[in-house]
Amino acid sequence: MSIPHPTTTGESVNTLDADHSDAEYRAWLKEAVRRVQADAQRSADTHLLSFPLPEHWGIDLYLKDESTHPTGSLKHRLARSLFLYGLCNGWIRPGRPVIEASSGSTAVSEAYFAGLIGVPFIAVMPRTTSAEKCRLIEFHGGRCHFVDDPRTMYEASAALAAATGGHYMDQFTYAERATDWRGNNNIAESIFRQLELERFPEPTWIVATAGTGGTSATIARYVHYMQYDTRVCVADPENSCFFEGWTTGDPDVTCDRGSRIEGIGRPRMEPSFVPGAIDRMMKVPDAASVAAVRALQAAIGRKAGGSTGTGLWSALKIVAEMVAEGRRGSVVTLLCDPGDRYLDKYYSDTWLAEQGLDIGRYEAAIESLLRTGTWPAV
Repeated sequence: MSIPHPTTTGESVNTLDADHSDAEYRAWLKEAVRRVQADAQRSADTHLLSFPLPEHWGIDLYLKDESTHPTGSLKHRLARSLFLYGLCNGWIRPGRPVIEASSGSTAVSEAYFAGLIGVPFIAVMPRTTSAEKCRLIEFHGGRCHFVDDPRTMYEASAALAAATGGHYMDQFTYAERATDWRGNNNIAESIFRQLELERFPEPTWIVATAGTGGTSATIARYVHYMQYDTRVCVADPENSCFFEGWTTGDPDVTCDRGSRIEGIGRPRMEPSFVPGAIDRMMKVPDAASVAAVRALQAAIGRKAGGSTGTGLWSALKIVAEMVAEGRRGSVVTLLCDPGDRYLDKYYSDTWLAEQGLDIGRYEAAIESLLRTGTWPAV
């Protein structure tokens, strides 16, 4: 192709001009963004719950209750950010489906936002995803596409997007980019604002879990940006690669099984996980995660999903360290989603037996900590 260029002989200069303006699309886009932003305006901030600890320890433990979002999980924030990111980049188009690879909760939230702006939604999920999550996706107008091997979700999602002319949202790549980590009512800013009148307003530790890695990246970046002394710990379940990748420095580490703790744990190091931003990681046995959510129910009367248990186990371990060292302060972790989505799993003794999980010694460890202040070897 020959490209015209200016001359110096007095000839007219040709200006290349290609205008793809589309008034109808821009009107649709403006309305779609308005609807997504209006959802945020209608939603009150989530609660910061207190987990009861002995007063004389001088330590406060909180859970940021993300289950109170309109779609019932931490992923509501992420889905909103991903939709705004996709819309404003021109990737989400009227009438074309949005496709997402998900273990369930993100798909529930994305199905909600897809319905809000009137586009189809397809969730690509492991066949083992809880029946309740599948029901919720369909309730919000989405469709479930199952894969037998969780490691194939990415390729299946991209193939569906190509076949349908839709957009593969790809939360595992874009989670850390789509969220404004400097503030704008992200989860980190909300935590610190809610702690302002507490006796330890700057937490010693914040404990997160990793599915995409976006939440831990948002919290850690905000802590650094605001120059807080708070440390960030990420708790990882069995059958997940984040801990191994972080401790070895190998971003290509993989594992050949999917996580039993839905919503967290991945068979590869996801692009949205930012290893250099966090201070500490723990590898938590799945039986310990289940013991922790059951202890949470006993302590505050709330059922939560397994990912909450993974973070709570690690938070309690940190509390035990602070007690042993005579340190005062606060620790924050997350209540990621409600336990009624997992009644047939983490609250079912039959499921535990089928999985070969014995939670007894982990329940005893938590009971010992809360009664004596010591963390037994488990």
